[in-house]
Amino acid sequence: MSRPQLPFRIFVGYDESEVVAYNVCCQSIISKSSIPISFIPLSLNLLNGIYNRTRDPMQSTDFSFSRFLVPYLSGYEGWSLYLDGDMLVRSDIAELISLCDDVYSVMVCQHDYIPKSAIKFLGNQQTKYNKKNWSSVILFNNIQCKKLTIEYVNTATGLELHQFKWLNHECEIGNLPLNWNWLVGEYPWDPDVKLAHFTLGGPYFEEFADADFSDDWRIARSKMISAVEKPQI
Repeated sequence: MSRPQLPFRIFVGYDESEVVAYNVCCQSIISKSSIPISFIPLSLNLLNGIYNRTRDPMQSTDFSFSRFLVPYLSGYEGWSLYLDGDMLVRSDIAELISLCDDVYSVMVCQHDYIPKSAIKFLGNQQTKYNKKNWSSVILFNNIQCKKLTIEYVNTATGLELHQFKWLNHECEIGNLPLNWNWLVGEYPWDPDVKLAHFTLGGPYFEEFADADFSDDWRIARSKMISAVEKPQI
């Protein structure tokens, strides 16, 4: 195991249609983290001159492909964590970061499932492919991901990126426990889940207001927007 640098870089997917999701995701991490962290939002307006892909009609979020710029944005140094914005972290993120192992180029939760629905949030089509959702939580060992240049990320196919075809061999992909990327609505309720992923749609959409872990999500949102007036001295 390696000892990642601190503060640890966490890149979070950002989409204008789910701004509250990004902020609650970050708040859920802050509330439980025992180590210094830094957040980098993968917002397209912050990637001008770097990311110039034309939006794919099958693309459901702004960060579908920009996540693969994380090693470049990290200077190909150390480790970085990528998370989709539609997530709620329920445990100390240091537990996940402690799993970094220099043997691997990336570490992901290796899901083996077929989506139950053909449609997800905002009417987006639910695409089905091998390694579905592996790339929604990624620990990047940046120095070993140098093939992810600006040019490559802007021109590679979606499957080349999301199926990690840019690696030399599948043995470079480390396996993380599934409870660090629990697919809400696809997997059954489990009170011990460490990271809930609202992959079908989160509580911020009326259709998914009663999804598993929605109460936890609303608690995190309440904390995010609360302000406590300090007593006068």
